[in-house]
Amino acid sequence: MAGMFSTKGMYALRAMADLAAHDGWVSLGDVARRQHISRKYLEQVISLMHKAGYVESQRGKGGGYKLTRKPEDFTLGELLRAAEGSLAPVSCLDCTNETLCPQLDSCPTVGVWRDLGRVTASYLDSKTLADLVRDPTADAEAGPCTAKPM
Repeated sequence: MAGMFSTKGMYALRAMADLAAHDGWVSLGDVARRQHISRKYLEQVISLMHKAGYVESQRGKGGGYKLTRKPEDFTLGELLRAAEGSLAPVSCLDCTNETLCPQLDSCPTVGVWRDLGRVTASYLDSKTLADLVRDPTADAEAGPCTAKPM
């Protein structure tokens, strides 16, 4: 498993953190440049945040995007759910697709995946956008790869 989240989720957090770090209306072009994200792809990501009611937009000179709430009022979990649709670690537990795995009742691994989903959701729901803005590299000393090799 290379990762639980797509670039859509990762970019949503980066874009929202960028908006949180800047006062007033922020140009999408500025966000794209600072975050090294294609403007076209960023438009798709911000559209999901707009649809969820997390950002508002204003057209014209001096316009752009801004958060609809304070950074501390957004959890990372809710932002990722808006971008990804689900925080389920495996597709068989993704309740948003209306099709649960037919082997769910007899699967020996379902408990592990369900517990991982709960831990992940709990962690992401305990962190806010303000946490990202305050210290974006809080765990940088641990390095990018913290998993133990098998």
